[in-house]
Amino acid sequence: MEQAGKRSGDTPVRQASLREHNLGLVLRHIAAGTGGAAGRAGTAGGDGRAPSRADIAAATGLTRATVSALVDDLIGGRLVTEVAPARRTGAGRPALGLVLAGTGPVGLGLEINVDYLAACVVDLTGRVRHRVVHRADQRPAAPAEVLARVADLAGTVRTGAERQGLVHAGSALAVPGLVTADGVVRLAPNLGWRDVDVPAVLHGHPALAGGAALSVENEANLAALGELHAGGPASFLYVSGEIGIGAGLVLDGALLRGARGWSGELGHVAVHPDGPRCGCGAHGCLERYAGQDAILAAAGLADQQVTSDEAVARLTRLAGAAEPAALRALATAGAALGVAVAGVINVLDVDTVVLGGVYAPLAPWLVPAVGAEVAGRVLTAGWSPVTVRASRLGGEAAVVGAAGSVVRAVLDRPARWLADTGRP
Repeated sequence: MEQAGKRSGDTPVRQASLREHNLGLVLRHIAAGTGGAAGRAGTAGGDGRAPSRADIAAATGLTRATVSALVDDLIGGRLVTEVAPARRTGAGRPALGLVLAGTGPVGLGLEINVDYLAACVVDLTGRVRHRVVHRADQRPAAPAEVLARVADLAGTVRTGAERQGLVHAGSALAVPGLVTADGVVRLAPNLGWRDVDVPAVLHGHPALAGGAALSVENEANLAALGELHAGGPASFLYVSGEIGIGAGLVLDGALLRGARGWSGELGHVAVHPDGPRCGCGAHGCLERYAGQDAILAAAGLADQQVTSDEAVARLTRLAGAAEPAALRALATAGAALGVAVAGVINVLDVDTVVLGGVYAPLAPWLVPAVGAEVAGRVLTAGWSPVTVRASRLGGEAAVVGAAGSVVRAVLDRPARWLADTGRP
């Protein structure tokens, strides 16, 4: 039998490492009981109530004394709070339940897209506490100017969070482009960015001070993570429809980033190789047929003096009224999107496609066309149907996913958070 404090290879386990492991184990059980975006459905208590210390001890095999000490540390670090016990039958006093605290650390999420900027704050339970959106075309501005604008939005939502006593745990920024592990945007074609060192540009900005260092990630990847933690399936293809088209692939609960972290450029898959030239330099890319601008132009809604969200709302109304040009534009976009998606499914065997960004409100008209192409092109579709549906988070998926990535880091490594906040 393996001795306590030893790994199976007889390598000693440091006491600090054992405590870190057990803190994470206990917090994961509490997060699962809390449910929502922070944890999967179900409770450690097993009967619909928040788990107690005794429940966690029984579920983990830790002693009650150990669990109690760890829970005290988590409460002291504002990660967990106690709630009134649920009504129960039988002898004995009901135990207090444990849930994730909604009044402690929060993640700050930021998003840069072609025609808008967004910022939000999400707490440990997955609740969005503040959100701000600034709609304007970012293409005419230099990268430093755009980054300064999004940092100002960060300051706005962070101030609102701090007024409620919430604590900044870190920031994450979603960008529509190829992003390296150290936060350099190698290429964001629709923004006109190339080799922009985002952390260096934003270094020292007061709105981003404190907590973990700023992380930068592709917007579709963060949107996919947001969808996953909002109760999405374990494996799915997330398609982010904006002016550009990105994709995030989740397999068995993990984001597939690719060898260099640049997977998911679905918008630059050729659906008509002899088609019009794309901004990336290739011909016939999906973006030219199913990107936001392409759909609006096909529906006769281009070059109107309205914001893009107003134009999409107008398109939705026209489609709802069965206006022919609107229906044709959406059918064409859905068919092109279905061709590209079917190729991904044939290679990677996912059974769910989630349409996000501007595709979410347009899903009633896009889903039938995408589904028809998938049914006709995916080899296994006859006996293993593919679900195509709208994102639960809609257009907020990327910015909420960015904030949620900070929250998940705290939940995954609570010992680091406790150390940073002065807990032993």
